[in-house]
Amino acid sequence: MFTVIYKMKVKQGCDKDFIRGWKSLTKFIYEYEGSLGSRLHKLEEGHYLAYAQWPSKEVFSNAGDNLPEIAHESRKLMKDSCEKITTGYEMQVVTDLFEKKPFQL
Repeated sequence: MFTVIYKMKVKQGCDKDFIRGWKSLTKFIYEYEGSLGSRLHKLEEGHYLAYAQWPSKEVFSNAGDNLPEIAHESRKLMKDSCEKITTGYEMQVVTDLFEKKPFQL
């Protein structure tokens, strides 16, 4: 599994548009590009961090040409809502201990 971490600085007052664009674009990337989805986290006011998972670096590297035209509207909404988007890290997963539910005694 391959993971990419992104940091975003959202323009003041644009959080709702950013989240809407991010959610929509993430769904398109999952459906058309083979990602395993993504999670979005709020760090502080106007600052977000997201990580996207992919089956492999090869699938990630080859993504981008299969999105339908409507996905570009989602990408534009997300990008226009941001002052800055950066890729923080591209990483190979070594061990994955995420669980679907909390441990029950």
